[in-house]
Amino acid sequence: MSLPLAPWLAKKWDAIDGVLDMRILNAGTGAGDPRFRLLPESALAYYGRLPADIAIELRRFRPDVVVASDPYVGAGALVARRLARRSAKVVVEVHGQPKTFTRSYGSPARRVMTPLADRVAAWSLTKADATRGLSAYTSSLIEEIRGRPATATFPTYSDLTAFSEPAVLSVPETQRVVFVGALEPYKNPDVLADAWRTVASEFPHATLSVVGNGSRRAVIDALVAELPGQVEHHPSLAPNEVVAQIDQARALVLPSWPEGLGRVVLEAFARGRCVVATNAGGIPEIATDGVNSILLPPADGPALVDALRRILTDHELAVRLSSQARDAYWAWHQTPDDFARAYRDLIDRVIDGAR
Repeated sequence: MSLPLAPWLAKKWDAIDGVLDMRILNAGTGAGDPRFRLLPESALAYYGRLPADIAIELRRFRPDVVVASDPYVGAGALVARRLARRSAKVVVEVHGQPKTFTRSYGSPARRVMTPLADRVAAWSLTKADATRGLSAYTSSLIEEIRGRPATATFPTYSDLTAFSEPAVLSVPETQRVVFVGALEPYKNPDVLADAWRTVASEFPHATLSVVGNGSRRAVIDALVAELPGQVEHHPSLAPNEVVAQIDQARALVLPSWPEGLGRVVLEAFARGRCVVATNAGGIPEIATDGVNSILLPPADGPALVDALRRILTDHELAVRLSSQARDAYWAWHQTPDDFARAYRDLIDRVIDGAR
């Protein structure tokens, strides 16, 4: 995060600010917004200082409720509450599978911390006063640990106007698909790369566009070097440029395991494009196989190859599935005020004792 806030991000926080008196601790840089206290961007420094930083705000701001964006931040908030000797209630959010924190991000060296990280996440969720999930899937993850579903379940607001407002373009005849997301293990770029090698050998005019960066970038770099005419890689694009990439494709491909919800699916649906995605995590809550999507088992390379074959050879199928995608997007459409009201309702319920 950087201050001042970008307009698309300011919409969310300004809406929440309209219904709650708040202070936000977040890693980032910049100045000029008294609602924010920015912490170090280094993960080691951020998590190492977090209990003390939250304790300072508990003494200074005296909130009724602390909302933690993940179980690890939640652990810091619970420790901080004891340090500050305050009684603020702690709400822990789950945006995705906590076990991916050490297993599916960044350096493999993170896996050394897996046993400790798993215990911390479980302790945080168990001790939290209340919880929030993004989807039925993330609520089920909470229930596995706490024995009860999330106190509240609603998606995080994302400004998707760059995707929803421009006129939807027809599904192109061009044999092209696009991947948009972090190049991290949980997104399965290795499975995608292996599948595309097979597809590319069968369809010499087919193109895969990859948008994203991460610890598995070398997998995509190797694929570009091997198939320079059939793979494009864009490490970072502005939202309007991502829109252009989706518009030029027949479908979005997303072989992730697991997505807490799958915002990029909503982005593709907003552009009137179907998805080829994993039938896991929160994705099937948005996408319906045979209606607006082709869904396949996690990490199933042959199934991914077959699905891509279908999309690339059957333009009518891509058009039919994509024709239902836009309606699916509007079913999940959310305004900043919708999000703020959902948050205010959660806070009120927690103060009243909801667990």
